[in-house]
Amino acid sequence: MRHARRRVVRRVTRLAAVGGLLLGGAMVTRAVASETPPITAVPHTYAMEAGQTGADLVSRLGSSRTAGTWIGTDGKPVVAVTDEQAAAEVREAGARAKVVGHSMDELKSATKTLRSAPRVAGTAWSMDYRTNEVVVRGDSTVSASDWSDMTRVADGIGGFVRMERTAGTFAPRLNGAQPILSTGGRCSAGFNVTNGQSDFILTAGHCGPAGSIWFADTGGNNQLGKTVTQSFPGNDFSLVQYADGKAGDGAGVVFIGNGKGVQITGAGDPSIGQRVFRSGSTSGLRDGQVTAVNATVNYPEGTVTGLIETNVCAEPGDSGGPMFSEGIALGITSGGSGDCTQGGTTFFQPVTKALTDLGMQLIVSNPPAASGGASPSPSATSAQGSIAPGAASPGSSAAVEGAQGTPLLSRLTDTRNIGPGLLVVGGSLIALVATRYIRSEQDRRAYQRYYSATWG
Repeated sequence: MRHARRRVVRRVTRLAAVGGLLLGGAMVTRAVASETPPITAVPHTYAMEAGQTGADLVSRLGSSRTAGTWIGTDGKPVVAVTDEQAAAEVREAGARAKVVGHSMDELKSATKTLRSAPRVAGTAWSMDYRTNEVVVRGDSTVSASDWSDMTRVADGIGGFVRMERTAGTFAPRLNGAQPILSTGGRCSAGFNVTNGQSDFILTAGHCGPAGSIWFADTGGNNQLGKTVTQSFPGNDFSLVQYADGKAGDGAGVVFIGNGKGVQITGAGDPSIGQRVFRSGSTSGLRDGQVTAVNATVNYPEGTVTGLIETNVCAEPGDSGGPMFSEGIALGITSGGSGDCTQGGTTFFQPVTKALTDLGMQLIVSNPPAASGGASPSPSATSAQGSIAPGAASPGSSAAVEGAQGTPLLSRLTDTRNIGPGLLVVGGSLIALVATRYIRSEQDRRAYQRYYSATWG
């Protein structure tokens, strides 16, 4: 009876071990299948879908028959056109049309003339698609004589160049969201990026030259990394390589204050009229709208082109910080004028341009659909007019503190990871080996007893 019970125990153990192998294998397969796949396409927000519709129409009709596109207050794309036939094609595509007097070719010719004029620090210009004008702004540092010279240049172009004086000064907004510090000053971490081998902080180029060493504390004890690439002026972006080569947990989350963050799921280009958000260490989370793209700013340090113009406020200490909407990375805080009491203009370096020039990829969080956050990206047809720009949000929220320090045990026991499956497989293999060893040992001893009894 005792031997029979042992055989039953061994059989049950073997069956349990085999079952464990099957279960562990299924857990590993499920975990691998649920891992975040590489993002091959940019996730689109409602505003991006509407903006893409307008951009496609502009591309199809050509720059001589159109003069830009933007998102209307109802969320539908609006296209500026120069003739009624083009307007009819725009309406047929489901967008709104606005007939204007000057084409994109004329607007670009005006900005080219402004660029060829003598450079005046403290000035900026951009194309206002909604008014069909080129707007030239001069800050408080521009002298009456220089402003008079700029006005004469504008008058020579035509009546569609609007001159405006603005309070404050156009200057880079040194500092930012999650502060990083060096001997050259204080800036902010914008977005985390990677080349597949090492991770980097993408921040503003005016923050410091190549070779700058950055720290996470004022005492200089926690070294973050070193600036390895800088582009400023012309562009305004730079790369800070992490000292240990890795950004760590929560790399796809941007800080917005009070221990909270926003999950970044992709990068894209904003549309005029789109609601956007900016985070900075001085003024925190702020929002506003994109007022122009391809803007030019003449900072005292040099001219930067191709910037995103917004009415989001910013202050010294916010530079390099991230701009985003619906979890999509859009820009890096460059500079501007005004403050968050009186309001002002803030310019951003487009993220997509920086990523392309640097050959980098954005480090992203799990897609919202996979993490139970926001709803999946809408289709192009449902996006047209389904949501107004003002209804946009920063994106899916995340607890920054929790994302930074997940215990190893929690990750191993998380069923979304392969750890639990591997533990079950390992335990089952040990059980099988153990039962095989016990059986062999018992057989050996039984044979030894039999041999001893037979040969006395």
